[in-house]
Amino acid sequence: MTERRVAVVNLGCRVNRVESDRISSDLAAAGFAMAAEEDAELVVINTCAVTGEAEAKTRKAVRHALALPLEPWVVATGCAVNLNPEELEGISPRVVVEPAKARIVDAACRTLGAVPVSHASAGTRVSDGRVRLGVKIQDGCNHRCSYCIVWKARGPETSLSVEDVLCQVRGAVAAGAGEVVLTGVNLGAYRGDDGWGGTCEAAGLVREILGRTAVPQLRLSSIEPMDVDEDLILAMAEGGERVAPFLHLPIQSGCSATLRRMNRPYGADDLLALAEGIRAALPAIALSADVIVGFPGETDEEFGESLALCEAMGLSRMHVFRYSKRPGTPAATMPGQVPPEMMAERSVRMRDLATRLARDDARRRVGSRERCVIEYPGRGTLGSFHRAVIEGAEHLTPGSVSKVGIMGVEDSGLVRCRLVEG
Repeated sequence: MTERRVAVVNLGCRVNRVESDRISSDLAAAGFAMAAEEDAELVVINTCAVTGEAEAKTRKAVRHALALPLEPWVVATGCAVNLNPEELEGISPRVVVEPAKARIVDAACRTLGAVPVSHASAGTRVSDGRVRLGVKIQDGCNHRCSYCIVWKARGPETSLSVEDVLCQVRGAVAAGAGEVVLTGVNLGAYRGDDGWGGTCEAAGLVREILGRTAVPQLRLSSIEPMDVDEDLILAMAEGGERVAPFLHLPIQSGCSATLRRMNRPYGADDLLALAEGIRAALPAIALSADVIVGFPGETDEEFGESLALCEAMGLSRMHVFRYSKRPGTPAATMPGQVPPEMMAERSVRMRDLATRLARDDARRRVGSRERCVIEYPGRGTLGSFHRAVIEGAEHLTPGSVSKVGIMGVEDSGLVRCRLVEG
């Protein structure tokens, strides 16, 4: 077909990012030309609805695309579409909703009157200098956290088969990825068909990937604390340097009382014990976390407990979120809603702690050696997820995985390294 210009706009979580990459690959494989949003005839928007604020951003993104000079069509997909398709369709006759991401190519062809070159998926591809690629292995969530609507937007838990995962990992490696990141809405709930009539869980999948693919480095994305068991930690340890020494735990709070109101199945003591157990088996591990501040009912004392627990866990990174009401969730009508100005003040304090802890974790690595994925000449990401500038690595190809010696940490948190092997 004559090339038609399309753009893909991603909103929301890491899983959405991986899905948007796949949508871009599928559109390119079908003969569409990927373009900037302002140059596109059709804009695909992968929406988010995790909070009321996220839904507002979704509507804003749709209106922004519709107002561009070329007056493009908009194909909306993702969580906001799954929850409120009529609301998005009602914005304009040029908005098409498509809940199934696998049918985006069909929706684009119908909308633009195009005939695809091929419906064969391009799979995961390296683009825009991104050589750390995500592979989505799981979708949906069976939990009912009191602040969350994802279980309704994404539906019940489902998992790809082991063979499907291996196929995607091999495709990413063939495309030049130095690191593959396993992602899912609830990654630790992975229960995939093992091809022998049984079920493979996350630990087994790690072993299968390391044993049956040539992936240079494997990283696990966000995984619920209650799903990090001894077998998963053992599988990571067995993988040695091919498994990034990093885990992201969406703990959400470090206060047991707050966690109970969130309907989370653990307390602060459980989190501290988990961190200690992980470090005992994986001494070089970097632990990252999501933390919500200003959850309904959170007192100054409870916020202080959350601060203290995050510090005690020795987190290397923290994604700090102010609580945002999501209509349709129990938390939205809970008593004790925290005033916005108090949430803002707590957010600043938690972010200040996050900055200090990140520097502390980077500084304790000075003098050690670590693997690094080269993303740009002389720049890369360490296995511990710290950003690095590497002396002597200017000649290395993006996607290379090299051993570096850590020499120091800049005030910005950037880690200074020298090339050791690679």
